[in-house]
Amino acid sequence: MEALYTFTELTATQFWLLGAISTLAGVVRGFSGFALSAIVMASAVTFLPPVQLIPICFWLELCASILMAKSGWQEADRKIVFGLVIGSAVGVPIGLALTTNIPVDASKLIVLILVMVLALTQLAKIRIPFFATKAGLYTAGLSAGIASGLASVGGMVVALFVLSQDAPARKMRAALALFLFISMATSIIYLFVFGVMTTTATARAATFALPCFIGVFIGQRLFTPKFETYYRPFCLTLLTGLALAGLIRTSLS
Repeated sequence: MEALYTFTELTATQFWLLGAISTLAGVVRGFSGFALSAIVMASAVTFLPPVQLIPICFWLELCASILMAKSGWQEADRKIVFGLVIGSAVGVPIGLALTTNIPVDASKLIVLILVMVLALTQLAKIRIPFFATKAGLYTAGLSAGIASGLASVGGMVVALFVLSQDAPARKMRAALALFLFISMATSIIYLFVFGVMTTTATARAATFALPCFIGVFIGQRLFTPKFETYYRPFCLTLLTGLALAGLIRTSLS
């Protein structure tokens, strides 16, 4: 195990915590279609800075998307997804520029507050009528890109967009899965340009990909159509609690 700790440049406690978080995040992603990165960020940002977690989230999202891309392509509205991807491609570098140029403590607070606000907004079922317009489509994509660059939570912004369309849970899962999969192509370029995608981040992602895969597989098996209305509230409540706990720990440290 010492070799793994050295390989990932993590302490034993950090290693096992990140492994458990990756598994939990995979389970949530598998049955809800979103929130993998948000779970990782809300849980791990107290012991690793956001700029180190963003590339890890990228690879874990890619692993999950590979497993879920087929259903996303079949069920999602591809025209809408491509509009979101275009907007996101513009927004990601803006978010990364902010993340890489602000103090670590400030970035942690921004991440936790962003996750909690997005989760509470969705729990309250707040619909943004503007998102239902063509301009709203690209604005949602831009916002998702900025959120991805800041905290890898662009999927939650897209979830807000889908919520404004009154789409069923299954369609939301499909749209989120396809958006996250396609947007990977532009995101990885920006991660290298900003120097965020390091060998250490890749080593960590490779190590925790298996727990994430297992979690996604379990989550997909847990998805039952008759219970689909309960999945999103469960995930959002979990995210709110994790973000709030993170804020408390950060303020006390």
